[in-house]
Amino acid sequence: MFIYVTFVALIMFRIFTTEEFDKDLSKLSSQEQVRVNKILKQLKEQGEDIGKHLSGLSFFREKKFDGKRLYYLVYKDSFVILAIAISDKKAQQATINRILLDLVEYQEYVYDLLRKG
Repeated sequence: MFIYVTFVALIMFRIFTTEEFDKDLSKLSSQEQVRVNKILKQLKEQGEDIGKHLSGLSFFREKKFDGKRLYYLVYKDSFVILAIAISDKKAQQATINRILLDLVEYQEYVYDLLRKG
């Protein structure tokens, strides 16, 4: 008699946020804040499987909600999601362009947070 046991490792992503994201979040209605918190929970559990890739980069993503967009970076090697900003459709391209210009700074920010524990 053989017994097969399957183990599923559930690795959660850590969620970090930027000051900009925190400010954007505070400007939302309470209903929108609840929606964003649900998205963050989803990202924590499913990480890289959520959202649309942006600018041809698999680690730069957006998740749409209520006519707005949550922008974030996925650091698969560290199991980290960095929530960067929230914008509406009108500010979408400007937000994407700014994030692309600051990718190195965001990476340094995440690694500093990881070093601090």
